[in-house]
Amino acid sequence: MSVPKVESWNSRLGVILAVSGSAVGLGNFIRFPAQVVEYGGGAFMVAYFISLLIIGLPICWAEWAMGRYGGQRGFHTAVGIFNAVVKHPCGKYLGIVGVIIPLIIYMYYVLIEAWCLGYAVNFLAGNMHFSNADEAGAFFGKFTGAVEDGSGLGFSGIGQVGFFLLLCFALNFYLIYRGLSKGIELFCKYAMPALIVLAVVILIRVLTLGTPDPSQPQRSINSGLGFMWNPTKTILVEKSIGDQGEMLRSETPIFGKDFIAEMRTTAAEDPNKEVIEIGVGEQLLKPQLWLAAAGQIFFSLSVGFGIIMTYASYLSKEDDVVLSGLAATSANEFCEVSLGGLITIPAAVAFLGATGAVGSTFALGFNVLPLVFSSMPGGAFFGFLFFFLLFLAAVTSSLSMLQPGIAFLENALRINRKQSVAILGMITGFGTLFIVYFSKDLKALDTLDFWIGTFLIFILATLQIIIFAWVMGIPKGFEVAHEGASIRIPKFFGFVMKYITPSFLLVIFFFWVSENLFGYNILTQTSNPSGYVLDLFGDSPNKVAWMSITVILMLSIFAFLIVNSSAHFKKLDHSIKKEKTL
Repeated sequence: MSVPKVESWNSRLGVILAVSGSAVGLGNFIRFPAQVVEYGGGAFMVAYFISLLIIGLPICWAEWAMGRYGGQRGFHTAVGIFNAVVKHPCGKYLGIVGVIIPLIIYMYYVLIEAWCLGYAVNFLAGNMHFSNADEAGAFFGKFTGAVEDGSGLGFSGIGQVGFFLLLCFALNFYLIYRGLSKGIELFCKYAMPALIVLAVVILIRVLTLGTPDPSQPQRSINSGLGFMWNPTKTILVEKSIGDQGEMLRSETPIFGKDFIAEMRTTAAEDPNKEVIEIGVGEQLLKPQLWLAAAGQIFFSLSVGFGIIMTYASYLSKEDDVVLSGLAATSANEFCEVSLGGLITIPAAVAFLGATGAVGSTFALGFNVLPLVFSSMPGGAFFGFLFFFLLFLAAVTSSLSMLQPGIAFLENALRINRKQSVAILGMITGFGTLFIVYFSKDLKALDTLDFWIGTFLIFILATLQIIIFAWVMGIPKGFEVAHEGASIRIPKFFGFVMKYITPSFLLVIFFFWVSENLFGYNILTQTSNPSGYVLDLFGDSPNKVAWMSITVILMLSIFAFLIVNSSAHFKKLDHSIKKEKTL
């Protein structure tokens, strides 16, 4: 059996762009704006930046440090890295989570990647003219197969996702086959600058839109910017009587001092109207806001995925993991806040209003935004640029999700890259096929994303910071991180990483489990079981949800058996002492 060749990055810039590419993806340009809109704009931004400081940066640096530490001992997968750090057999089994998460997320992420490419091509072909949200939703349903199981496998031209999925799958595995430096690093060196240039072009166009409809001054770019950054919400509440005599209540965010003053005057004269103001303090008391902010940090920075540890494991002692981690995080935040947020939110508010911009990640990205571009002068061209930008961002992320699986198979089975790519291609191919076939209401995708893309990420992120701060220890962890570093982690982060970050994560996770699993809202003391739990244990269990759980269990058992039988993970150090060359 051939021994896998130990790979490495070609340059510091290359690894920074690769890690930035892993983080910069659909979450920056679709998920982040959707979260901002759903949770009230400015208040979410406050919680987001606090979460970045007490969750994002600490876990990021912990992953970089532990990853390189494990890599110096011959481990390039979370299984081996945890094994080397924990120095106990339980470490390698805990590390299985860091293999399962990126592997399963890739299975549905590559499908969403294909949606982006398909939308870009359809915009270029002039097929994306929508006059209302129903038309945009109908196109999405047909293109993705969300209307019926099995319809996602269609290959009848560019109106269905099948061809684009094959293309994306092939591109990912071609690049991952080429290796770390000739595949991932080389692609990210060109893709990252390209997507930033595309984003800047679109941003300039969006910020120059002004007020598209002068008769609706509240629908403007300035209103969108105000909605995103103003932590205080001003809402116009309107009451009316429905057709059945029921009382109806609508809430509309309003912006601008003059308009707010005008609405207050109107409300004073109309008993069915009321202007209320919700301060930032009141909004920050909502646990769901913090859950959303923390979840976005995980998804955005790729912390809690096991990806950064794998990438960092190919670095040497001379590489600066502190500066590299800070640079990659900064690049991601620039793309997410300065580009993704400033493109999507103002444009959606300008054309559809604040209430029209509200929706899930998929609704905003594939229903609302196509409608926005349809209404925009030159919309077909800018729609193409935007979704092609999403495609490039998605590829840089999906490549990073494959590398942990490749490293795991190479380390555990002692096989070469060609063999590991073949095995991983077969596993992910069957997984993606399962998700594509059971496409109705995107049930398989949604179930896997909930249990893997949210639940397990919380668990792995918590494990990572506890292992770094309490098992490796802050003194040893900082010593490892500072090897080759030109800057040092500020001392106060030692206290943050040991006490604040784990405590914050555990509290957030407690609230998340209470509300999203057991359906219990601690503040209102009401109980309403989660749909994800009812899909499994309700009166009418959903078979697709159970099959999705079966996929997770099968892959976990497969990984467990490999780890348990692999001689490579029975040792704590496989480093090779090299003689110094003059």
